[in-house]
Amino acid sequence: MSGPLTIKQIEQKAVVLRRDIIRMLEEAGSGHSAGPLGLADLVATLYFGVMNYKPKKPEWADRDYFFLSNGHCVPVQYAAMAEAGFFDKKELMTLRKLGSRLQGHPERTRLPGLENTSGPLGSGLSQAAGVAYSLQYLDNQTHRFVYCVTGDGELDEGNIWEAAMFAGKYKLSQLIVFVDRNNIQIDGNTEDVMPLEDLAGKWRSFGWHVQEIDGHNVESILDAVGMAKAITNRPSVIITHTIPGKGIDFMEYDYHWHGVPPNHEQAKQALAELRTLRGKITHEGQKHE
Repeated sequence: MSGPLTIKQIEQKAVVLRRDIIRMLEEAGSGHSAGPLGLADLVATLYFGVMNYKPKKPEWADRDYFFLSNGHCVPVQYAAMAEAGFFDKKELMTLRKLGSRLQGHPERTRLPGLENTSGPLGSGLSQAAGVAYSLQYLDNQTHRFVYCVTGDGELDEGNIWEAAMFAGKYKLSQLIVFVDRNNIQIDGNTEDVMPLEDLAGKWRSFGWHVQEIDGHNVESILDAVGMAKAITNRPSVIITHTIPGKGIDFMEYDYHWHGVPPNHEQAKQALAELRTLRGKITHEGQKHE
């Protein structure tokens, strides 16, 4: 990254990511809509306001790491990587195509810039914790950070909590985890399928520093990351409250959009909402107050 963007610029990048997600999913004819759209503000903030990386040198030795544990949300990561310059944006339209580098779940060896392969839920946090351990105890590279995004439904997986114990034991202070708290999973609302609360208390009991934020407020995300980076005696988790399907009126809060792409008419309507910010912008340069 050449330098962090302003809050307003990051907000604009998030809108770009949402547009690209809709286009990608429509073209693919399959994939997940709700999660990627809900994560756009967080991922835009990380890629354009937080993380150190070089798009043209994805193996740069001083880069930060980004692990997407809930790999089905990878369209938002692909959109961010393309926007950042890792690859040509035209390639986004190959999502889920046979032979494409942009598979439905991230495959590390296919696309430079991906740090992990994640299909089965629950494994990403273990991968991230292992890298954080290596940076802290083996490589003495305390200037690098490991960022990991997990889904809240993913927390039903037992190996998440094994990784949480490991990170707590070794006080992996370079590990910063975001729980995408959108309250949905494929079978319904999380609190109906498998209640997670008291979620903050669970993480604290495993020895983590815990914050809770609005996952659509860029300033709050930046402030929380700053706090997490200042914590030097334990790992950090940021419970990031998001709206599934954020930005698209007919998708928001509806768990049925967890694993469904928009058809042509739905994509057209979604892009119109994003283009006009739900009617707040009538045409370029004018807004309804």
